[in-house]
Formats: sequence, C-alpha cells, structure tokens
Amino acid sequence: MLEFLYEYGLFLAKSLTIVAAIVVVVALVASMQQRGRREESGHLEVINLNDRLRHASDTLKQAILTGDALKAEQKAKKKADKESAKAAKREAKNGSSDEKRRPRLFVLDFLGDIQASAVTGLREEISAVLEVASGNDEVLIRLESPGGLVHSYGLAASQLRRIRNRAVTLTVAVDNVAASGGYMMACIADRIIAAPFAVLGSIGVAAQVANVHNLLKKNDVEVDVLTAGEYKRTLTTFGENTEAGREKFIEELEDVHTLFKDFVADNRASVNVDEVSTGEAWYGTRALERHLVDELQTSDEFIVARSADYDVYAVRFIEHKTRVEKLLDQLETGVKGLTGFADIRPGLLLRNSKRGI
Repeated sequence: MLEFLYEYGLFLAKSLTIVAAIVVVVALVASMQQRGRREESGHLEVINLNDRLRHASDTLKQAILTGDALKAEQKAKKKADKESAKAAKREAKNGSSDEKRRPRLFVLDFLGDIQASAVTGLREEISAVLEVASGNDEVLIRLESPGGLVHSYGLAASQLRRIRNRAVTLTVAVDNVAASGGYMMACIADRIIAAPFAVLGSIGVAAQVANVHNLLKKNDVEVDVLTAGEYKRTLTTFGENTEAGREKFIEELEDVHTLFKDFVADNRASVNVDEVSTGEAWYGTRALERHLVDELQTSDEFIVARSADYDVYAVRFIEHKTRVEKLLDQLETGVKGLTGFADIRPGLLLRNSKRGI
C-alpha cells in the first residue's frame, strides 16, 4: 500500500510539473503575441503629494480636535484656501514667469532587481519630468537596490545623468539599501541622503559560474564548447575550464572594478575610493563617516520639509500588462517567496558567466 502511494505521489508530481511547464510556455507565447499588438506600453500617473499630506493632516485634526479648537482650525483652513485661490487667479491673469512660481519637486521611485528592470519605467518618468522641469526645480529618486548586472546598472546610472546634464538638482534618498550597482546610481546625485540604518557601498565586483564538467565526464557525457577567438569563452558551465581561462576571467573582473572605482571617484570627490572599494557595505551612520552619503535623513522627512515651499509631485510610469503577464508576475513573486533568497550583506547573485556589481 505504501509503495502504491509513493508511486502515485511521484506520478502526480511529474504530471503537475509537465502541466505547469505547458501552461508557462503557452502563457509566454500568448504574452509575446499580445505585446506585439499593443501600441502603448503604459501611461504616466502624477500625484500631488502636497494635497495628500494636507488631506492626512485634516483627517487627523477632525478626529482629535473638538469644539472651539475644531471651529478655529476649519476657519483658518477656509481663509488659507481663499488666499491660495486668489493667488492662483492673479498668476493666471498676469502670466506667472518660471522664476516667480513655486519650485517643484518631482519624486520618482526605483526598486532595483538584478537586471535593473525598473529602468524601463525610470526612463519614461525622467523623459516626462525633463519636459517641464527647470533650473529651480528638483528631482528626488527614492532608490532601493542591492545591485546586479554591470551593463543594466550602467544604463540606469546614465538615465540619472540626464537629470544632471539638464542642470536640474538631483537628490537620491536611500531608506533601505543602495549597494553595488545601486550605489553606482546613487553617486550620480548632487546629494545623497540615507536613513541611519540603510546599507550603502559594496563597491566591488563578483561573479559565480557553476561547472558540472567532472559530473558529466563521470557519467560519460561529453560536451564540446566550440569558439572562434581566444577569449570568446573564458569559463563555461559544461566544458572543462582551464587556468588560463580563469586568469582571463579574473582580469576582466578587475577591469570592471577599476571602472567602478573611477566612476565613484569622478562623482564623489570627497570619497577616499581606496578605502571604500573593498566590496564592504556600511550602515548609514558609518557611510556618512566615509562620505558615501551627505546627510542622515529619510525620504519622508525630506518630502515633508520640501512641501512647505515646493509643489511636490510623485511621478509613476504604469506599465500596461495583459492578464497573462499579471499571472506570470504572480507566479514569479510566489517562486521568490518559496526560495526565500535573503542576505544581510547585499551582494550579487549572478548566474552563468555574467558579471555584476
């Protein structure tokens, strides 16, 4: 009986695996076809954070104030609203110049993964902001990333460079983590602020390559890796790796590390690059001591302080997704939850022979 149950369970597991694989393949094909039909990939969403903060404040006051105190608050609010409306009419009538209007703060979010896939939305948001921003405006990037692929984060950093090139002040806020490629992005900013226990740094390069050549050889499986060019393939997963290939691979890693250090030195003149380029990461307080950040402050503190004198807008690019794509996103989230990848020191999880920072 137990043997039957075991065999049945094994059969059921195999069947479910095959069905799941077929569903995923069909979903991917359908997703690719539907993507090709869509003319627009997404839309821009803009939220006035001044209004949101005022609404939260009004709601709380109505809950805790009573009697004369509540009446006085409501009267003061009406007066302020009237003054604001009159000022808006005067500006509309006289045609307010860019210098006379209140400066604006545009708040953008970047939640980075290994591929820096959030750059797709970031480039759209930056393009939109630069169409309306001027020299007295400011951009705040709320950045969170443990790093990832070199070329992907290089592109993400280049997107932030567009803001600096237009002489618009750029502030990066790190509430949780901006390490490795995440810090590469952050150091572009005019100013970096961070929470006291946010993690920053990890200015280093890492790669890992799984090699199963000996296992295949033991089971009489032969794999031919054919290349044209001496260093077309330095390390491989299935072929036999050589010492010369390893040396070349390490040489390439060192070269990327040098480029990374030079990049930080060019953008953060106050940083002792030799001291901080060991691959270590530091909490906000220690990062401040090493000039990796300019001030200990959360993004919330920064936004609330700016809202007194700035018109603050959160800008989001919302990607249009089909039902199939949404399903795939849910499956991916579920897989990540089951695998439970977590590391107290933000670093690099790289597959095959890809290099990451």
